[in-house]
Amino acid sequence: MQRQNNLLKSGFAMIMAISVIVILGTIMALSLALTSQTTKKMSQVYLYEQASLLAISAAEYSLFMIAKNGPCFSNYDDLNFQHNGIYNISITNRYIYTNPNPCGGAAFGSYTASASPDTNGTVIMDIAVSVPDNIGITSEPIRYFRRTIQKL
Repeated sequence: MQRQNNLLKSGFAMIMAISVIVILGTIMALSLALTSQTTKKMSQVYLYEQASLLAISAAEYSLFMIAKNGPCFSNYDDLNFQHNGIYNISITNRYIYTNPNPCGGAAFGSYTASASPDTNGTVIMDIAVSVPDNIGITSEPIRYFRRTIQKL
């Protein structure tokens, strides 16, 4: 009887050890999955915040180029460039003028319809910053769009 009771105790101990190992393995697998998910989300949040800051910088750059060359110099009306090989930045400028138009006639990309005297000499900037998903940084594309109206 003593031998059968001893075998029963060692069999129960083995079942308990296996169940503890299975429970610990499940908890560790769940922890690993949550950690990788959090890392992915944080990298996407970081890239999105960088894109929003780059959009602000692109607006300032476009205003600088307009101030340097004047709004009639149309090379800065549509800018497309890359930053660090990751971010694609696109800037589109459209101007609002009432009479007299400083560019003489219809300027490149200008709005003249329904312009009031208060909006004379205004630029509408559309800035799009995107991170494509084919470069291996993110699994989903990130795109930030900013529209701003600036007085010249």
